[in-house]
Amino acid sequence: MTTDSGNKLKVLLDNHVQGTLLLAPWLEALGISRDLQAFYLKSGWLAPVARGAYARPNEDVPWEGAVFALQSQVALPVHAGALTALAKLGQTHYLRGGRERVFLFTSARANVPAWLLKTDWGQPMEYIRTSMLPDGIGLEMNDERTFGITISGAERAIMECLYLAPDDVDLLECYQIMEGLTNLRPKLVQTLLEKCSSIKVKRLFLYMADKAGHAWMSFVDTSRIALGSGDRKIGAGGAYIRKYGLSVPKTLTEL
Repeated sequence: MTTDSGNKLKVLLDNHVQGTLLLAPWLEALGISRDLQAFYLKSGWLAPVARGAYARPNEDVPWEGAVFALQSQVALPVHAGALTALAKLGQTHYLRGGRERVFLFTSARANVPAWLLKTDWGQPMEYIRTSMLPDGIGLEMNDERTFGITISGAERAIMECLYLAPDDVDLLECYQIMEGLTNLRPKLVQTLLEKCSSIKVKRLFLYMADKAGHAWMSFVDTSRIALGSGDRKIGAGGAYIRKYGLSVPKTLTEL
């Protein structure tokens, strides 16, 4: 190994965060060329994960370590949301783990690399591209073992659940989660609802929050939230909520 490659290896090791990936563009920005990356790979200083994505040898990298790399090394606007974020915040109704799906979101203008979805992280990955909510609002940093990743705060995450309901997230579970969200921030709820492009999400959110009787709802000005026109049928229907123009499963109204 030359002195130069040895010095750059030290740069790599000094900048590496344990439990996360090292992406080729980030390494190049550190002065580690593609040829030198290939040399480190051949020499055993790097282990291949996918094309342009490496790990340190014998280092376990969870899906969070991959998301960290995408967020911090290449500034990809991807975040963990919906049930995944709520589980990290301790807000889900059921204990989650094992092979539970991971919900990752980007705007409709962004895209995650194919290797993220093809790699076996021990949990299936569900990737949602949507501009239902604007980028950068209602997100927060969540501490992992040796790093942090951006996830949805509870206000945004429950709206993402409602966006995925009833096909990918159960409506009854959404309501049971909503019941526990006693400390949502009304100013953030207001902003998200005003900027949300999904009539279904806005109507379901307001219906469930009303039904749960949350005190913070008294600080939300519903007159500023556009709810569209006409009725919406969610799931099998069966019960009509006149105030919000919603038909929802009868089992939801009976909770």
